[in-house]
Amino acid sequence: MPRVCHFTGKKTTFGRHISRSGAAIRTGGFGLKTTGIARRKFRPNLHKMTILIDGVPLRTYVSAKAIKMGLVIKPLKRKYGYTRQQKLAG
Repeated sequence: MPRVCHFTGKKTTFGRHISRSGAAIRTGGFGLKTTGIARRKFRPNLHKMTILIDGVPLRTYVSAKAIKMGLVIKPLKRKYGYTRQQKLAG
């Protein structure tokens, strides 16, 4: 299962971290020089949760933003909290 949010589609993206050294010209230096470029990852805040999708509980990755937006519907812990129609569907 890829690390992608089921609702928002957020996934890992890639970028670079640029290290610079040297004093700025305005302070009497020769300016900033690039001393290193490193690859890095930007990872979304994903949680592995059991959620209801079309009335069926599935375990998928969900981003924290989707949880805050209220897009996630969690299944009930016990069956006696369901209505008759939910019991028949599940």
